[in-house]
This record gives sequence, C-alpha cells and structure tokens, in this order.
Amino acid sequence: MAAAGIRPAIPREEVKSSEPIHGIPWYIWGAMLAVTSATIGAHWDISWHSSIGRDTFWTPAHIAIYLCGVLAGVAFGYIILATTFLKSSPLADASVHIWGFRAPLGAFIASWGGIAMLTSAPFDNWWHGAYGLDVKIVSPPHILLFIGVYAVILGTLVLVAGHMNRSTGEDKQFARWLFLYGGGIMLVMAMIMLMEYTERSALHTSLPYILVCTLTPIVLAVGSRTAGIRFASTCIAAFYTLFLIGLILILPLFPAEPKLGPVYQPVKQFIPPEFPMLLIVPALAMDLIWSRTKTWNAWKTAAVSAVVYVGLLVSVEWPLASFLMSPGSRNRFFGTMYLWYSLPPTSFLARNLFLPFESTAQFWRGMALAVMLCFLAIRWGISRGEWMRKIAR
Repeated sequence: MAAAGIRPAIPREEVKSSEPIHGIPWYIWGAMLAVTSATIGAHWDISWHSSIGRDTFWTPAHIAIYLCGVLAGVAFGYIILATTFLKSSPLADASVHIWGFRAPLGAFIASWGGIAMLTSAPFDNWWHGAYGLDVKIVSPPHILLFIGVYAVILGTLVLVAGHMNRSTGEDKQFARWLFLYGGGIMLVMAMIMLMEYTERSALHTSLPYILVCTLTPIVLAVGSRTAGIRFASTCIAAFYTLFLIGLILILPLFPAEPKLGPVYQPVKQFIPPEFPMLLIVPALAMDLIWSRTKTWNAWKTAAVSAVVYVGLLVSVEWPLASFLMSPGSRNRFFGTMYLWYSLPPTSFLARNLFLPFESTAQFWRGMALAVMLCFLAIRWGISRGEWMRKIAR
C-alpha cells in the first residue's frame, strides 16, 4: 500500500516525460557533486580531528561536508517549487505528489536530507562546546548529520534510477554506471559509521563482522539489482577500496600539527583512515552467485549468499588483520604507522595487539548472528533493488 500522501509510481511504459532522453540532467550532476563533496569532507574532517583537533567549526573539511546540504537544499528545493508551480515543467510527468508539492521522489528525499544536514551544524557546534572537543564519530549531532547525508545519497540514487528507467541506449548505460558510482559513495559513508568498531585491533572479534555484514550487503544487493551490470557489486566495493587507499596515500602528504591536548602520539601530517576491509572479495563472490541464481527464490538466494559473504569476509580479513599488526604493514601503502595524536600508548591499537575480550563460544555465536543479519540485509537489498528497477518518477 502506498504511503499516505504519495501517489505510487506508475509503470515506466506509461510515463511520457518531456525530459530530454539524451544527456544526464543538471540536477543529477549537482546531486553527484553534493554527495562527493560530503564523502571527501567527512574523511577529511575525521583526519582533521585526528591530526589537529577540532580547532574551529569553520574548517575546509566542515565546509566540504555542509556544502552537500546547501547544494541539496537549494537545487532540490528549486526542483520541487519549479515542478509544482510551472505548468511547463519538463518533470511534471515524472513526479509524485507529496503534501501539495510535486517533483521526482528522489528530489524530496534529497531535499529532506539537506535540511537535516544543515540542522545538524549548530547542534554539532553546541555539542562540542558543551561536552568537549572529542574525535568520536558516533554522537547525536553526527548521527543526525549522517542521516542527512544518507538521505541525500539515497535521493540521488532514486533520481538516477528514475532517469535510467526512462532512458534508452547510451544514456541508459551511462546512468547505470553513474548509479554504481553513487552506490560506491553510499558504501564509503556506511563504513565511516563503523570506523570506530572496525579498527584492526578488533578484527579478531565478532562485532566488526556483525556490523559490516548488516550494512554493506544492502548496498551491494541494491546496486546489483538496480544497475543490471554483471559485476556491479564488485565495482561498488572496488570504489570503496580504491577511495580509502587513495586517502592513505594522499592525506599524509600534507603537514599537520596537534593544537589540542593531550598529545600522546607524534603527528606531523594528516592521519589517514585505516586500510580498507576486503569487501571486494565477498562482493565478487556475490556477483558470481547472483549471475547463476536468477531463477532462484529471493529467500534462497539470500540464504546462500549470506553464508558465503560472511565466510569469505572472515577468511580474508582475519589474516589481513594479522598482517596489519606486523612491522611489514608499516609503510605508506598500508599506513599502519599513522596513529591519531591523542591515542594512549597503552591502547591495544598503539601496541599492535588484538582485543582479548571474547571467548571462542562468544565468537561463534557472533558469527551465527552475523550470518542471520546478513541474510536479512541481502533479502532487503534485493527487494529494494527490484523496487528501484521499476521507479519512473
């Protein structure tokens, strides 16, 4: 049943949009610029906190993040108003009606995300003033910010999917790749939320795998089902991998010095994120499985995929984590010698030791939970991907 106030999308063959078929519309390019700015800004801001400290709200990293909210709010606010009040709007036939306004569904989602992002800015500034200048990623204002960013990304993906479904030929194919780029952005942002729980010192416990196998399969399944490209999941995971490796190689090239205490680690350059998890391995396996199970029931596909996804991720990440604790990983490519300035020297991460807080029985119970959550995540991702394949508005 359609949500109250929203008219359901009609089949794409019934849509007679006057929007030009050839070329990607300007608002989609604007949305892609917005989410790219937020993704770069988010990692830059984390690095700023880890290298310098939160010296002021008006850092270039913060500006890059909130530029996403400004672009989304202005661009999609204009799209909504223009489509609502201009009878000649080219998007009139590709729109839904919400609370008396009309526009493509993705424009509403992205504009709401932009508003949430801008609302989080003064909240974040007050939070740090009241509770301290920390480097915590998961805090109430950051949660609101991430919800806003995810809404902008989701709205962008819905816009791209709608344009893709209304297009033909080369324009349709290009839109598919643009959708995968947006999926890669979504995966990078999802892993930022888990950054504090996926440090290499925790990768011999079950919690990181539970969390990762709950979020990342949704992105991969949606990307695969919507884009219709054989190795879609692999492309999305490859984007995440290359993006983080690029940050490891680039960020330390710029000088930085801590401005807040306490300073436990010598820092003379920006601190990059840790080496990416090897999501590309289970992603490739998913693409191979999904290409051979197109006639399977979605529940059966999700069940088999979940076991393979969790099993492969643990199989490749466990030895990689051991390597990342060794001296051989302390180079510019793996970057394990970069530690944020306020990391206590007695911490497990600083001493290159794994957390010992879990028994064997607890670990295997955690793995069972990871498989169950992964199963539900993949099934949900398949259903959302099928829905996006039908979006025409």
